[in-house]
Amino acid sequence: MNTKQMTYLIETAKTLNLSRAAENLFISQPSLSYQIKTIEEEVGFAIFDRIGKSIRLTPAGKELISSLSRISQEIQFAIEQAQNMGERYRSAIKIGFPMRTMLTHLPEAIPIFEAEQPTIQIVPEMQPTIDAISSFMRRDLDIMLLPREEAEKLSGVTITPLFTSHIYLLCQTTDPLAKKERITIEDLAHRTLLVNGGSSQTLRQVQQRVVDTVPIQTLNSPTHDFTLIQVAAGRAICLSPGFLNDHSGQFSWIPFDCPESFDFVLVHHQDVQNDGLTQLITILQDLYQNSPYHF
Repeated sequence: MNTKQMTYLIETAKTLNLSRAAENLFISQPSLSYQIKTIEEEVGFAIFDRIGKSIRLTPAGKELISSLSRISQEIQFAIEQAQNMGERYRSAIKIGFPMRTMLTHLPEAIPIFEAEQPTIQIVPEMQPTIDAISSFMRRDLDIMLLPREEAEKLSGVTITPLFTSHIYLLCQTTDPLAKKERITIEDLAHRTLLVNGGSSQTLRQVQQRVVDTVPIQTLNSPTHDFTLIQVAAGRAICLSPGFLNDHSGQFSWIPFDCPESFDFVLVHHQDVQNDGLTQLITILQDLYQNSPYHF
């Protein structure tokens, strides 16, 4: 199966309509039908069930399309990154991290680094932590940002401290709590607190301590984006690690009085030592040590 045939299958799976898929692919319907039949003969199973003029994915077809979609995205990403390299760059350093706010100073680090190493391209890759670890172990990533407890589970790596993230109260800028310099558990009495959802075990422990200490209402939040919407709507407040702060000024982030924190480190393979990697790590460390932000 070639990449063009992969595209045929993915588009047909999206539309579940041969005529529409063929139109979107700029080929005739008989040509598309022939290609699908050829692929099915090659793989040895039916990808689509034909029901009159309609089609639907078989269970095996769903699994195949899911894998092909991921592979297609990876191929496109690889092509685009290779195009970016062009004649300017001779190599690249791929750095993985879960979300943009977790490496706030990376955009500042890139031009500083490229002024010293103009032939090395920095390639940021945002992936969930578990995916980043898998990519790193396959050596698809050169360096990644991890919580220290996750980094210490890995072997054959060098761990470099980057920053410690503390817990903050997140509320509207007009909230009376926004005037305080530090928030205690008692300050949260009789409020509505967003809990659970995507919270880490550490943050859940803090949330539970609040619930056990003062009278408070709770509202479950499945994601940080859901949390931000609820806070913006004035429905609730939340406790959040500082690394989620986008520093946009839309909300107030006030330090919360608790001992818990999150240590983040940069991790790279011990057997990979080069000037570019060392310089990037040093630049990031300097930026975070002198950061005007509170994490």
